Amino acid sequence: MWSRDGTSWCFPRRDDRPLFHVKPIRDPAPDTPSAPEVARGVFSAALPIAEAYAALLAVDATVRGLIGPREVPRLWDRHLVNCALVTDLVATEASVCDIGSGAGLPGLVMAIRRPDLTVTLVEPLLRRTSFLDEAVAQLGLANVEVVRARAEALHGHRTFDVVTSRAVAPLDRLSRWSLPLVRSGGAFLAMKGSSVQAELESAAQAIRAGGGVVDGVVELGRDLVDPPVRVVRVVKE
Repeated sequence: MWSRDGTSWCFPRRDDRPLFHVKPIRDPAPDTPSAPEVARGVFSAALPIAEAYAALLAVDATVRGLIGPREVPRLWDRHLVNCALVTDLVATEASVCDIGSGAGLPGLVMAIRRPDLTVTLVEPLLRRTSFLDEAVAQLGLANVEVVRARAEALHGHRTFDVVTSRAVAPLDRLSRWSLPLVRSGGAFLAMKGSSVQAELESAAQAIRAGGGVVDGVVELGRDLVDPPVRVVRVVKE
């Protein structure tokens, strides 16, 4: 189980039942990349579900235009492992809202790696929520809810321990969408690239206006992926 500071974990189990039940899916396409050794270490007991999700991304999500064909060979290192590492910053049994989920990155991956989390995937486009609904059902994920809406539609109605996002919008806009959904004492985690410092400067006013305090830019997986995962962490006062 995850500690509150996110430094250690194990999967809880109350009896001898298997931790996961993966519903069968059709055989993956021949070019679906197999899980590398690093993925086995990151996902551990959740690897079978992660592999099933990778197959869905390589086939269904690609056909529907949710994942570019060029991304298929690098699904594991650029998408699945990267997104899974964000859970290192999330405490046990936290509620997570992933805005602009698209094909489920990072929210669905976080739910796969951490079955103790309750994850809400917020996505406004029907073709994407249709894929997410189907993926959740096929993967047998009981800890995931799919909501077709813009993040602003949830303002004033729901709050979460953690709000996440990846490649959704510049940080200033993202802060205005995300911080109203974070409970007091919770955190907003945004996966960002090399321009993160410039984005932080531009977003400073929006973050303050939303009651947020920048807690730094965290680098994850330096010894596992290249480049490492950069996550902006903003704490809600």
